[in-house]
Amino acid sequence: MTKPLFTGVATALITPFIGTHVNFPLMELLLKRQMNAGIPAVVLCGTTGESPTLSDGEKLDIFRCGKSVAGNNMKIICGTGSNDTAHTIELSIAAQEAGADALLVVSPYYNKGNFDGQLAHYTALAHSISIPIILYNVPGRTGVDLPVTLYQQLSKIPNIIGVKEACTDIVKTARIRSVCRPDFHIWSGNDDMATAAMSLGAKGFISVLSNVLPVETLSMAQAALAGDFDTAADLQCRMLPLIDALFREPNPIPVKAAMRIMGYDCGPCRLPLGVASKDTLSALHQLLN
Repeated sequence: MTKPLFTGVATALITPFIGTHVNFPLMELLLKRQMNAGIPAVVLCGTTGESPTLSDGEKLDIFRCGKSVAGNNMKIICGTGSNDTAHTIELSIAAQEAGADALLVVSPYYNKGNFDGQLAHYTALAHSISIPIILYNVPGRTGVDLPVTLYQQLSKIPNIIGVKEACTDIVKTARIRSVCRPDFHIWSGNDDMATAAMSLGAKGFISVLSNVLPVETLSMAQAALAGDFDTAADLQCRMLPLIDALFREPNPIPVKAAMRIMGYDCGPCRLPLGVASKDTLSALHQLLN
């Protein structure tokens, strides 16, 4: 059975800006911070990285930056999904050439592809590249909740290696495990459900929280994966107020504010995301201080 691409935590890294441009010196610092904390993988240009407002050129520069900093010490997972299959394939091929270790591919949004369309979309992509693909199901963003029966079909394709599951149905993790091949791995996409998902067999989670607290977030995951669910649950509950604060407003508005409080001025989010409210800032200041 193929080993998971990573276990524990992959940080869904924010994209720092300075003015209208990506702040690459700070991006390198953030990547090194994650690597020094022992985080085994990062996702670049995902939802938390503001992928909808990044050009393809910016994304590829970010991918190259990530690979240059991480080398073989941390997996670089590149967000290349869109609601256009041809565009997704084009960007995914370019990401592979830029050194991506794997791709995170969100289900097509807005179009609301049906079962056959989603199956054809991911199948065409998988046949166009050779590196691993992690499906990304986030119905709160896309308007479509990918069914377990689709995973069952897609898990037959060797380089589709698993899913970032960000729906709120915790039982879905068990259903996926029961019908997909043994090395089709599951990673939770929800910080507040991470320990519960790992108790059902998830190999870890892709985290917003670990931008702020990488060491503590990884400790929670490692405890759960070692079967020490008392410790994992204690850490989960201890960090829950911060997790809640990080999702008071659309991600990544609060996490960028949190990073600024901690001394990492990553700039504002790109429009149409605005600035954090006074209530969110007050909550973050209280929790982080």
